[in-house]
Amino acid sequence: MLVRSVLGAGLLLLLFAGLAPAQQYDLLIKNGRVIDPGNEINAVMDVAVSGDKIAKVAEDIPSEQAKKTIDAAGLYVTPGLVDLHAHVFGYSGSLWPDDTHLLTGTTTIVDCGGAGWRTFETFKETVIDRSKTRVLAFINVVGAGMVGTESDIEDMDHEKLAAKIQQYPGLIVGIKCAHYGRRDYFNLEQAVKAGNIAGVPMIVDNSILTNNDRDTETKLLKYFRPGDIHTHMFNDRHMEIVDRFTGKVQPYMYEAREKGRLFDIGHGNGSFVWPAAHKSMEQKFYPDTISTDLHNMSIFSTKADMPNVMSKMMALGMSLEEAIFRSTARPAQVIDKYPEIGTLGEGKEADIALLVLEQGIFGYSDAWKKKKLADLRLRAVLTVRAGELVFDERGLGFPEWDTAGEYERIP
Repeated sequence: MLVRSVLGAGLLLLLFAGLAPAQQYDLLIKNGRVIDPGNEINAVMDVAVSGDKIAKVAEDIPSEQAKKTIDAAGLYVTPGLVDLHAHVFGYSGSLWPDDTHLLTGTTTIVDCGGAGWRTFETFKETVIDRSKTRVLAFINVVGAGMVGTESDIEDMDHEKLAAKIQQYPGLIVGIKCAHYGRRDYFNLEQAVKAGNIAGVPMIVDNSILTNNDRDTETKLLKYFRPGDIHTHMFNDRHMEIVDRFTGKVQPYMYEAREKGRLFDIGHGNGSFVWPAAHKSMEQKFYPDTISTDLHNMSIFSTKADMPNVMSKMMALGMSLEEAIFRSTARPAQVIDKYPEIGTLGEGKEADIALLVLEQGIFGYSDAWKKKKLADLRLRAVLTVRAGELVFDERGLGFPEWDTAGEYERIP
């Protein structure tokens, strides 16, 4: 009897050992064109997920090895998109990130200045800790953030600001300076002091209107450091990227880029105009990063979600691969999060977007409500966040409806 028991146990072990490889992945995305610029991949490949991690990226992974298989033929498989300029706290037009970003293939967003050092804990408790979307922060130079007045120099304290950033390393990824109405650069000076202590960049959208004694060249070359970011690059009220008389990109823009200053789109409702974007893109002065400035007005007017803004860049001459790079690996690098995010590298968190590139006639609008027609549109059809299928427009991950005996199964 003992021999039989031992033999029986051995056979069971062999049986289970033979079955184990068949179910080693929780999710398998097959037959899609994987574009992962950070890993220099642009090929039809399969992506396997185990738990919340990318387990394998390779050609022809057998479907039998996965509990769920999604056929992505005809689709592009990319890292989850990274939006460096969104509004999910503090601002009256803030949107809930899971409702607006996950359905566009965007798995990481950076709230751009909603919270300051005095309001960050509330932001963390009410939004960051409750969202499926990965939410990071550019913390406002003003203590109250956008809940307060962003020209309030009495509420700027670079030491307390730096201390809050150091309290949450990796969660607070930089400092936001915006909507500043005084005739000086005091807010930038405070942000630079705090940034030097905490080791983070600042992101800026201060205007250059003639009544505030500020100009683009001084702002970029005197106050910015390498790695600092200017958002709203195609809004010529914030930055004069193109000379209005010659139509040429300003010489100091090239100098600023050579010195490590970075440029972000930050599309929004009022910060993207075709003339500035067209002239800049025509001269190959591309944005470093693509972002949305998504809020309750821009989501309806300019429809500035990530695929929409990427599509506009493609309509102005950027390749699909370049648009994906500037929406995944590059923004991750800018906030010192690469390769933690922005890649499909094995062992990294499984944030994945499935995109379709549609052909037709599509109208895209800018902040002036001017329309540009294009024949391509990029759109998200499926999103995986930390291994979980969170958005599936086409039901690619659902089983087929079995109509046999459907009424008999109704309880």
